[in-house]
Amino acid sequence: MPDAITPELIRETCRECSVSEEEAFRILFCGICDIYGDKELRRGWISKMFYRLSMEVYERDPYRQTVDFPCVKDGEWELYYGSYKPYEAFVYDDIRTDGEGRLLPSIGFFDREYTFPAVRQGGREWMLITPNEIETMREPIERAFGNVATYGLGLGYFAFMAARKESVESVTVVERDPSVIRLFEKHILPSLPCRDKIRLVLADAFEYAESNNRHDYVFADIWHDPSDGCRAYLRLKSLEREGTVYSYWIEKTLRLYL
Repeated sequence: MPDAITPELIRETCRECSVSEEEAFRILFCGICDIYGDKELRRGWISKMFYRLSMEVYERDPYRQTVDFPCVKDGEWELYYGSYKPYEAFVYDDIRTDGEGRLLPSIGFFDREYTFPAVRQGGREWMLITPNEIETMREPIERAFGNVATYGLGLGYFAFMAARKESVESVTVVERDPSVIRLFEKHILPSLPCRDKIRLVLADAFEYAESNNRHDYVFADIWHDPSDGCRAYLRLKSLEREGTVYSYWIEKTLRLYL
């Protein structure tokens, strides 16, 4: 129940305990999970896991400022807009470690409703332009240079953000599903100012990686989460070539699962 903490509960806790909304959220989380009495858990982990995020920061993201598409379908694929309720909890970044080696999930919330672009296949969400997508893509985008390839299209967030860089000459997007390519080409690509740098290739990522195609930088994002990502990650790692720099979505979390 990620939306179990409501604005009414936050206001009441802030008033009765004289604490910030961030601390009120932590208190309520501990109460709901019946762990408030465990001081070590509360101080060591819970106090470092939950953060009130700034909606304005994420709404200024260049993709959010540029892309506005209709809610449409093509086969099993659908472009739509989702939302987080006020104080609804969500994972907003890759897993972190503190100075004592603890593994810390990054859980965030907004104090207002947050609407985001999304794409799903047969009801399964594949890409959401949420803080999680923005934060976990930040480092791979910063590292991109030269002739870039990315495995997995989604909403084209990585392709757009990488193509904006002067150090990036081209972005080849490898996607195996023609429906998601058609949605992107018709409803998203025309609005991108850097669209001339982006090339779409209908192909399987593993077959493409095994081919003779050469790139300066490769970013892979073809999994939904660690449950289906570990095996694909290891297979792609085995296909790496010398002379190419590789990045993988949520690699830190994948390696922890392995």
